[in-house]
Amino acid sequence: MNHALDIDQLRTFLAIAELGSFTKAGEAVHKTQSAVSMQMRRLEERVGQPIFIKDGRQSRLTEDGQRLVEYARRMILLNDETLSAFNGRKEVGHVKLGVPDDYADRLLPQVLAAFNRLNPSIEVQVECSSSAKLTEAIRDKALDVAITTSGDSVDLRGEIIRREPLYWVTSSQHSAHTEDVVRLALGPSTCSWRRLSMEALDRAGRQYRVSYTSSSAAALVGAVQAGLAVTVFPESAIRDGMRILDEKDGFPALPYCDIALLRADTAREAMHDTLCNHLIAAIGNVGPGAPSQLAAE
Repeated sequence: MNHALDIDQLRTFLAIAELGSFTKAGEAVHKTQSAVSMQMRRLEERVGQPIFIKDGRQSRLTEDGQRLVEYARRMILLNDETLSAFNGRKEVGHVKLGVPDDYADRLLPQVLAAFNRLNPSIEVQVECSSSAKLTEAIRDKALDVAITTSGDSVDLRGEIIRREPLYWVTSSQHSAHTEDVVRLALGPSTCSWRRLSMEALDRAGRQYRVSYTSSSAAALVGAVQAGLAVTVFPESAIRDGMRILDEKDGFPALPYCDIALLRADTAREAMHDTLCNHLIAAIGNVGPGAPSQLAAE
């Protein structure tokens, strides 16, 4: 009987552990769900212990499965280091990823940490900027991959990977939303959320003025949390200490926000595929042929 462990199976196993499902792991390692299931059956046979247990419709790790995670990480790292040492490529691969700061601190830290554990020989360099600037950088090939707000990506549409509701948000400790002329904290003129929010208030006949303009999400968050203004954020960007406003508060419903993945023409290597697949698996919630209005996870 062959008791050797298969690195490809371990990589798939670790993807399941990191991403939380066979389906997402399959997307990340570019395998069908049936191929993932077959690999895990074979891995269980080799380990000689059950590593998954059924929990309703989902599978979760057994205690032995949880023990296997750290061994899998170490074996994948050693495998990649060994190959790198002997194939003449002394350095790790570098991918330049652009992200708007609306998403940088909410969606991505855990996602990129998981990517690093799965792909230790690929180093991701992250640049935070506005969607409009990231789109230019992709066009100029200064970045390899970027996550952008679709409406801000002007003439580069990219692939829509996530759809979230947009919300009016205010401080849960203050009452800026009750002013007769509501003060807004919004992005610059290139920001599609700025245009959408102003048009929505105009249609509703609600008076407003834009008191704070910044391309930095942190600056907008500061203005809101201090009770100085109301802003518009997608669901994943809402922080503790904020509350969502709706029509009962005099704020009209907003459309959904599409998040797109852009890729430079020159970013066609396997490492770029690997990062794109991982991002889609980890944060994507829009499947092929998805309806135009899909609730966020």
